[in-house]
Amino acid sequence: MSDQGGQGGQGKEPRKAPEPSGVDLARQALAAAREQARARGNAAGGKKRQQGPGLRSGARADGRDPMPLMAALDRLRTERGWEMPMAVAGVMERWPEIVGPEIAAHCEPERYEDRELVVRCDSSAWAAQLKLLAPQLVARLNADLGQGTVRLIKVQGPGGRPKRYGPWRAPGSTGPGDTYG
Repeated sequence: MSDQGGQGGQGKEPRKAPEPSGVDLARQALAAAREQARARGNAAGGKKRQQGPGLRSGARADGRDPMPLMAALDRLRTERGWEMPMAVAGVMERWPEIVGPEIAAHCEPERYEDRELVVRCDSSAWAAQLKLLAPQLVARLNADLGQGTVRLIKVQGPGGRPKRYGPWRAPGSTGPGDTYG
């Protein structure tokens, strides 16, 4: 039995590790860089990307599959909260069915803002008539769209001529009669 394990240290010098060569230095540098990157990833809360069963391509349906156009539009409408404006737009298209053909011939909805429907009438007589019918119309619209959708109907009478703006118009002028006669 010889003493080769280095015990006792009698007459033998401990061996020194050989100087690392260029390849060994590169391996050590790479290992150190990997360790630093791993430490940075853990410190930043980074997660390793794990490929689970849902991330593979396959024959079964998943969230990345194409969908029919109407389903995509319905999903977009729901995600963006456009249900109410679209419902009100549908009411504006069905205005003659809701109020009747006689009223629809003389009054038309202009806009819907803050649960208020603005309706313009072609004469002051029809505006007065629609003001009297407004509570019934609000009830009918809320029955169609859902309670609380329309709070108030603002009725506007006929407007004057549309104001024309441009380089040849003076602010506050009323038109050609203002300067020629």
